[in-house]
Amino acid sequence: MANLNWKPFVFGGMASMVAEFGTFPIDLTKTRLQVQGQTHCMEVRYRGMFHALFRIGREEGIRALYSGISPALLRQASYGTIKIGTYNTLKKLFVSRPEDETMVINVFCGVVSGVLSSSLANPTDVLKIRMQAQGSLLQGSMMSNFINIYQTEGTRGLWRGVIPTAQRAAIVVGVELPVYDITKKHLIGSGLMGDTVLTHFISSFTCGLAGALASNPVDVVRTRMMNQRVVAGNPLYKGTLDGLMQTWKNEGFFALYKGFWPNWLRLGPWNIIVSFSNKIYGVSSYTVQIARLVGRGCLHYIYC
Repeated sequence: MANLNWKPFVFGGMASMVAEFGTFPIDLTKTRLQVQGQTHCMEVRYRGMFHALFRIGREEGIRALYSGISPALLRQASYGTIKIGTYNTLKKLFVSRPEDETMVINVFCGVVSGVLSSSLANPTDVLKIRMQAQGSLLQGSMMSNFINIYQTEGTRGLWRGVIPTAQRAAIVVGVELPVYDITKKHLIGSGLMGDTVLTHFISSFTCGLAGALASNPVDVVRTRMMNQRVVAGNPLYKGTLDGLMQTWKNEGFFALYKGFWPNWLRLGPWNIIVSFSNKIYGVSSYTVQIARLVGRGCLHYIYC
């Protein structure tokens, strides 16, 4: 324990919180797009990300674009901190030098840290999504809403959607890391680009596209399950597979890709804010550590 480096936990969490605040309105549009069109709520209010931004701002006020920001920041303080800290700590158990890392080790450590952190932080995710989806309809403070969910739905209510949340985390890591690595090696190996910041961002956007394509269907089910308030009777979806099949059957295949654009486009601003935040918060050794994580394609899935 004496050798445990606390800096990845602290600075990783702080950078995650800054990036969350900066990109939160985009995330809110993703949630609104994903929950609309269900069998119990057939109205389609938003035609896309920009239409959602303008309509929410016009009808509900600018502050509505930050509905749920408190549990979102709490989520990043826990989820983001645990994830980056656990990831780095796990890797040190397998390798002592960065050059000894392999794709298998990175994917394994990423999956374990992602599943662990997202599962522990699930209650904050549930409240964030409900506040984003319901806006002003959900009154009261963050703590009072946590208590209300626990009193009316029990512990299960706070951990609603935890299975698709863990599945999404595993899918994102398993897809994005290899795609990042392949894209970066191709760009450098072909002579098109050198090992520059631009190369990393292009690789990051490419792996983000692959990750969004692979995980968006599960993300839709996850969002809808978390937004369910089940007091009595059966939930709308019995599980991830049931949610996928019902959504496809009732709304069509492309309903599984609701919120895809904000899900993917959020990646660019997020990475930029995280990078600048680390320069502000971090020290030189940690900056080197983050640069190594970027080089291995870990920046996006660690923080998002």
